[in-house]
Amino acid sequence: MFITNTETVPGARVGRVLGLVQGNTVRTKHAGRDLMAGLKNLAGGELRGYTELLSESRAEATQRMVEDARRMGANAVVNVRFTTASVAAGAAEMYAYGTAVVLENA
Repeated sequence: MFITNTETVPGARVGRVLGLVQGNTVRTKHAGRDLMAGLKNLAGGELRGYTELLSESRAEATQRMVEDARRMGANAVVNVRFTTASVAAGAAEMYAYGTAVVLENA
């Protein structure tokens, strides 16, 4: 499955547009991460626990989007975007979406 944040793929032609595909995950904070984040706030620096949480969330949302595209018969997802939203106190959603297509000459 080819995934890109551009609308076109060099060297390939979009034969069919199948439609919107999406994947999401909602994650909550971990008490241990919160404690370390609070301490890091005092000293400054990267909150590695949250960085890892976001990376894992992005990967899971992307995988779910790809599964959606496969079910539609796509071999690529173009114009991929990510967004986050707060859903509840201490919980955030990572949402991945794009356009499922069938590429020719890929």
